[in-house]
Amino acid sequence: MTASRTGRLLAIVIAVAAMAWLALPQAQAPQPPAAAVAQAGAGIAAAARRGHDADALPAFLPPEAAPVVRRILQGGPFPHRQDGGVFGNRERRLPRRTHGHYREYTVPTPGLSHRGARRIVTGGQPPVEWFYTDDHYESFRAFQPFAAQAPQ
Repeated sequence: MTASRTGRLLAIVIAVAAMAWLALPQAQAPQPPAAAVAQAGAGIAAAARRGHDADALPAFLPPEAAPVVRRILQGGPFPHRQDGGVFGNRERRLPRRTHGHYREYTVPTPGLSHRGARRIVTGGQPPVEWFYTDDHYESFRAFQPFAAQAPQ
């Protein structure tokens, strides 16, 4: 076999191996049972209907986060075209999930004329994971909106 033919064969083998590796599913953490997801979503939605916004949100969230959480739970409308878009987790600061699991939403910053750095990132449809960042994805804090509220 000639060197050029061996080189081409090696390149094909490497390309096939790379494509196979890219096709592997990403590692996922175990997901809660569907019934638990439905119950959590119902409890959060019920709390939102009762008007429990800022009182039930964690203290580390800015007051501007409450209307964003409400809009997320209601499915919109959102003021920014990027809101509700897929968050790719390229920084890998959140648990690894399949592409499309995470969605991001803008939390307004008073005095700025642009989106700023504050975001809520949710995971799942309906959301079962909630994260907040105020430094444009450098760090995240997990939270559960209306966690203290029991479904009625």
